[in-house]
Amino acid sequence: MEPSSPSPQSALFSVLAGQGGKRLDVFLSTQLPSFSRSQVQSLIKEGRVVPQFPVKVVKASMTVLEGQAFQVTVPASQKTDIPAQAFALDIVFEDDDLLVINKPAGLVVHPGAGNPDHTLINALVAHCPDLAGVGGVQRPGLVHRIDKDTSGLLAVAKSDLAYKSLVKQLRYRKLSREYLGIARGRMEGFGRVDAPIGRHVIARKKMAVRAESGKAAVTHFRTLASNEKASLLHLKLETGRTHQIRVHLQYIHHPILGDEVYGGTDEAAPRQMLHAFRLSFQHPRTGTVEGFFAVPPRDFEECLSSLGFQRVPWKEVEWPQPKKS
Repeated sequence: MEPSSPSPQSALFSVLAGQGGKRLDVFLSTQLPSFSRSQVQSLIKEGRVVPQFPVKVVKASMTVLEGQAFQVTVPASQKTDIPAQAFALDIVFEDDDLLVINKPAGLVVHPGAGNPDHTLINALVAHCPDLAGVGGVQRPGLVHRIDKDTSGLLAVAKSDLAYKSLVKQLRYRKLSREYLGIARGRMEGFGRVDAPIGRHVIARKKMAVRAESGKAAVTHFRTLASNEKASLLHLKLETGRTHQIRVHLQYIHHPILGDEVYGGTDEAAPRQMLHAFRLSFQHPRTGTVEGFFAVPPRDFEECLSSLGFQRVPWKEVEWPQPKKS
């Protein structure tokens, strides 16, 4: 059984010896390897998991017992109603399972309020019609995202296998994301920002550090070059909260240059100077670790030059590996 299928699917799963005592969603996740646990939970909530024995309420948290059986029905996948709009994409890598895209600054990733079309997803649906239904109808194939005015690398799943694998790697911090950023003011050496992030209390479109109610968020950075005006940073995400790098750098009083939302406006920066620089993960089918690299675009280079920085050999910029003891 697959999450995305043009026709309905149904199967009976029995709890065999040694499988009892687990939560229902955990048991079914082992029986449905192509489904994420959240997808299994959705099937249960929608009433598509029917016990073959008397029970008042079916919940994901119920404990299954040896000898019980459950009929699972997966409906035909819905086709996305997002219109296909073909335009050129900078494709860094593509195979049957996934795409890696180098997104230009200014391109919105998925349709939403104020951006109903001409997004990256519209172009992806045109490029890969089979993407419809993978991982969700409204954001097909999307595993993670980067902001409109941030440039750089983005992974997109083309199959249910890839979607489940990449989401799991993201959850368990196995999908590595590194950025380049130009921040206001002089910074030195290495640093780590560990500050929970949540929705801003007043400005609901913004995020903010929320000590009591925010979700855990950790950003690592190291300074590649700096002067009194600005610092060129190499950043690595440990978590992936909305606007995480931008919020964290504002929190330590060094906002990303050009970031109008978080206070980094500067004549030298035509947009927020943030670029998704390196991306690596385990390939969902082969198991090999794949790494991808994208040099920053011209406006990033021009901003650095206007601030007095020398050209950087980008391919040589790598996150330091921990020393072996």
